[in-house]
Amino acid sequence: MMAKAPVANEQDREGSKRISALGGLWPFIRPYSRMLAAAFVALTVTAMVSLVMPLAVRQVVDNFQAGASPILDQYFAAALVIVAFLAVGTAVRYYLVTRLGERVVADIRKAVFDRMIHMSPAFYERIMTGEVLSRITTDTTLILSVIGSSVSVALRNVFIFFGGLILLFLTSAKLTGLVLLIVPAVIVPIVVLGRRLRKLGRENQDWIANSSGSASEALLSVQTVQAFTQEVRTALKFSNVTEQSFVSAKRRIATRAMMTMIVIFLIFSGVVGVLWIGARDVGAGAMSIGELVQFVIYAVMVAGAVGALTEIWSELQRAAGATERLVELLNADDTVKDPANPVAVPDMNKGAIAFEDVTFFYPTRPNRSALDHISLDVKPGETVALVGPSGAGKSTIIQLLLRFYDPASGAIKVGGVDLREMDRSAFRQNIALVPQDPVIFADTARENIRFGRPDATDAEVDAAAKAAAAYDFLSALPEGFDTYVGERGVMLSGGQKQRIAIARAILRDAPILLLDEATSALDAESERLVQGAVDDLAKSRTTLIVAHRLATVKKADRIVVFDEGRIVAQGTHDSLVAEGGLYARLARLQFTEGVAAE
Repeated sequence: MMAKAPVANEQDREGSKRISALGGLWPFIRPYSRMLAAAFVALTVTAMVSLVMPLAVRQVVDNFQAGASPILDQYFAAALVIVAFLAVGTAVRYYLVTRLGERVVADIRKAVFDRMIHMSPAFYERIMTGEVLSRITTDTTLILSVIGSSVSVALRNVFIFFGGLILLFLTSAKLTGLVLLIVPAVIVPIVVLGRRLRKLGRENQDWIANSSGSASEALLSVQTVQAFTQEVRTALKFSNVTEQSFVSAKRRIATRAMMTMIVIFLIFSGVVGVLWIGARDVGAGAMSIGELVQFVIYAVMVAGAVGALTEIWSELQRAAGATERLVELLNADDTVKDPANPVAVPDMNKGAIAFEDVTFFYPTRPNRSALDHISLDVKPGETVALVGPSGAGKSTIIQLLLRFYDPASGAIKVGGVDLREMDRSAFRQNIALVPQDPVIFADTARENIRFGRPDATDAEVDAAAKAAAAYDFLSALPEGFDTYVGERGVMLSGGQKQRIAIARAILRDAPILLLDEATSALDAESERLVQGAVDDLAKSRTTLIVAHRLATVKKADRIVVFDEGRIVAQGTHDSLVAEGGLYARLARLQFTEGVAAE
């Protein structure tokens, strides 16, 4: 079973499996209180009109018996007016409630996505993105069904239930008293089976989220799945999770069907019994046929309202579970937070970068430090290369500098200001990143480069592409720079994607440049061209480079060697080679590939 976000412990969840969880929707409904009030008025009018209909029927029946033709015609005319009111009121109620539901759900989706897009990578180590997407889509669809339909139908049936009971009492207190004897027998299965439905509803939604997470993971990695011929195994894994979702849904459906059957049987059995008594009263002259017909209609309306409420109740419970899951995301705690009163970002062009005795553990590996008491100073304008074996902590330095995570101890400062004292978005504006695995969006090549600086002109985008040795291949695409490159840049090679990422960083023109294996996917000629651009770019800014290639490392002002989360040596290329040790060994092994590019 897929891991779920630990945004609420199981005890908390058990305590919140109540219909009151729907209260979490109120902050999204409140801005549209006028629309809600108008819908409530329309709903009230239609319910009242529905309750008036049996009164008209009674008059028609009694007057028909009396043979009062003119009065009978008037009653039928009044009935048509009532029907017209009912039709218009129902249409208005449907329009307002459905529109309100769509508006609220759109706001919820935007709020959840806005919250999720700002969550740090630490959060996504504990939850699959597929599950988040399931909550944004499947759970909000449930809520749309409730707000746009179930709630209004439920309220209408509540009005009809209570209004019908009052009118039943006014029609025949004796028969109404007999009807009320049925109520306790109906409530018991609703309460008992309702608790089970709440639990099964939440369980079903969790399995649906797991299914979405499994599908998302597999489809995003489809090339790897196919390359290792694991299609059948991956499909089987998805099938198992989806089947568990179906089994959970089947239990929920069976429980709901059982509750519906019991409630309907009890209600209508009681109504039949009461009508039998009423028929005997008519025979004895204690009530008119019109009164009995009126009582029958109200009894059916009340019974129907109860039956509808039992069905809607389970829908409301499912929506309560969905609301709970969405509220969990909205209230999810992020370990990386902006300060309440952030400090102004210093001049990054003059600010030194300082790691002061930093120790860090990844959330998923709390027992093994990724960095162990690291102290590192980078002067303004200096180019520092970070080298070392895989897993030594090089890329972690970059992730901490971007404040994707916070250190367990120590501090990271830029210009003497701790990163935790600044607004993340504010200081990240001063950083350009070229990641090891370049991210290409499902958009045009031009917009992918412009992602680095959205206000850049086409001429500036072209210049950045030329500097990154990307201009020629982009111009050769079917529609040039305006070619749609597909999801995750599926139309491009690894080297082309990396050059677009470099062009994006060049366009950003930030005072701090972070290169994480930025030229690893380039051929020798492209690397030579890009390396020239990177060298020019690095001259006027502070640069941290994670690299394995000798050509990249040798040109750095300083080389810092990492091993098992510690700095084991630092200096120039020549001095480190002369020292021997880890760097000299890496230079002979890993960096040999870069000699051809010198």
